[in-house]
Amino acid sequence: MKLNHLEAAVDAVLAHIPGDIVMAIPLGLGKPNTFVNALYRRIAAEPSRRLTIFTALSLQRPVGQSELEQHFLAPLAERVFADYPDLDYVKALRGSGLPPNIRVHEFFMKTGDYLGNDAAQQGFVCTNYSFVVRDMMAQGVNLIAQAVAERDGTLSLSCNPDLTLDLIEQLRAANRPLLCIAAINRELPFMPGEAVAGPATFDLVIDCPASSHALFAPPNAAIGWADHAIGLHASSLVVDGGTLQIGIGSLGDAIANALIVRDRSGEAYQRMLAALCPDGLQGRELGSFTQGLYGCSEMFVNGFMRLIDAGLVRRRVFMDPLLQALSNEGRLGEKPGPGLLALLLERGRIAWPLRPMDLHWLRRFGIVKPDALPLDLDDSQALGDHWLNAPIMHGGFFLGPRDFYQRLRELPEGLREQISMTRISFINELYGDGIADEALKRAQRRQARLMNTTMKVTLLGAASSDGLASGQMVSGVGGQYNFVAMGHALKDARSCLMLRATHDNAHGLTSSIVWDYANCTIPRHLRDIVITEYGVADLRGQNDEEVVRRLLNVADSRFQDQLMAEAKAHGKLSADYRIPAPYQNNRPEMLRDTLRPWRNEGLLGDFPFGTDLDEDELKIVRALKKLKHASHHPAELLPMIFQGLTGERPVPPAYLERLGLDQAHSFKDLFLRRLFAVNL
Repeated sequence: MKLNHLEAAVDAVLAHIPGDIVMAIPLGLGKPNTFVNALYRRIAAEPSRRLTIFTALSLQRPVGQSELEQHFLAPLAERVFADYPDLDYVKALRGSGLPPNIRVHEFFMKTGDYLGNDAAQQGFVCTNYSFVVRDMMAQGVNLIAQAVAERDGTLSLSCNPDLTLDLIEQLRAANRPLLCIAAINRELPFMPGEAVAGPATFDLVIDCPASSHALFAPPNAAIGWADHAIGLHASSLVVDGGTLQIGIGSLGDAIANALIVRDRSGEAYQRMLAALCPDGLQGRELGSFTQGLYGCSEMFVNGFMRLIDAGLVRRRVFMDPLLQALSNEGRLGEKPGPGLLALLLERGRIAWPLRPMDLHWLRRFGIVKPDALPLDLDDSQALGDHWLNAPIMHGGFFLGPRDFYQRLRELPEGLREQISMTRISFINELYGDGIADEALKRAQRRQARLMNTTMKVTLLGAASSDGLASGQMVSGVGGQYNFVAMGHALKDARSCLMLRATHDNAHGLTSSIVWDYANCTIPRHLRDIVITEYGVADLRGQNDEEVVRRLLNVADSRFQDQLMAEAKAHGKLSADYRIPAPYQNNRPEMLRDTLRPWRNEGLLGDFPFGTDLDEDELKIVRALKKLKHASHHPAELLPMIFQGLTGERPVPPAYLERLGLDQAHSFKDLFLRRLFAVNL
């Protein structure tokens, strides 16, 4: 049934589900915000009804914490996020609180946004991404709502086929009461293949102006010195012809940029790596990509799109065991070629003369043209001109900046078909599922390098990626455990955990490599490769003392002595051990001096993939960051105050107006204006 008004959809839900409503909505972009808000408001106004929302990664337009940040962000948010509607339940969670008859459970939270928020922390559900469908079913989900794209009457789950189809199928197979609602958002790119919803998938389809709105589009984050160094190290572990998984943010962009530099500027790339690696380049991958990479990642991000456009992600995988085996043997070309029919006959996949089922299979993969019938095994005129069902990228959900979405909308159809948005059950697990069996997944995911970000690593190799020692959740495990385990399960794969060697906040500078930590996301028995800006620590199969030594080598030198002393005190490091001299200068200034020549050449820019901020906004942001950092560090703040008091420096009037300081009269505003001028 098609509805053209949000309130009519809410009426239909309340009539169909007379009792408590347990609604599942996708993480990230796939939420039908305006419908969710309409239902939320109706339930909030009817205390006799109860609503439970099960979701993840609820996105809200940035507003800023300080007055300066708020003034700066207001016009930027208006330009970048346009008419994106914030979710009422998010505003309530961060404000006065949820109504007593509404609960929210998230299995992955926007990073750091809910620290200290009791309701969000208590409602958090800790689970692997691949277990979410099971856990939603246990919560009693009876309503599923999702934003979808539409083309010529066909619906696509677009950004979020990750969990929805599995959840619908399993609930219906169990004969559980369920109502499924789609809300068409005309801004969503239409993604074909596994993301396409069958005609019976949704019970109600909302198609009204209110359901179409701007997509949440976080601007690209700036890539700093440490991130570029981590990206360079990580990129040197990626094998040509292999498989890649990366995530969103500056580290994901840094890896993508480094891979492009490696492919296009090989000599400069090798010089960068040589300067960063005191132990030499043995075991590093330095060549260009002649075979290309296959992307297999729960998150399809802008970095992957850049790698596709640069021609690096181009290795096809085939959704058929024999074709995949032939591809791995190097027997298949860029398109179906001469001799292929004879080869398939030899391998027993087809018979001659062709049977109807042979012809159907050949057409399914583009080996034979849709309207052609080969006259003989050498009939090249009947062969297709491109492969079908042979993606170069599998992703579960996508999220990124505005130009990423626009690129997806404008993709040539042939390239669009090679990007397969699909189910997390296929991507995050090796077990067989409705799409492929385990043997096929293993054949496709050769030489996998599975890159994930973590927050802390202990000297014995355990990692904390999702929460604090206090039990407060920063985000969630998502699919990290899945990919770490997969890195060990695939015979030639590696799991790579990346982190900056230090963390600087209001509590001061701390080491991200620690002796121990109360929260554990990845246990030490799954330790593999750890990457910081100071190098790569290969921990797989090593004894505890060697693990400690290798992690000390990639720790920040300001903390090495303390860490070494703790390891010795606990009997995990020989009493006479000393950190080798080449690793005793792991400091930010060394990193800057090392990489500056290539940064000046434009190979390691702040925004290699562009930014939504203009040049003036970037200058303001840099000044505000310096000011915020100094506010947490008295040793930096005092000289800054002294400079500000010695005289007011000129500032472009537009900058002051943007920050609400153009009409400064109070002592606070006048003082802030002078501090801002010092940092500009």
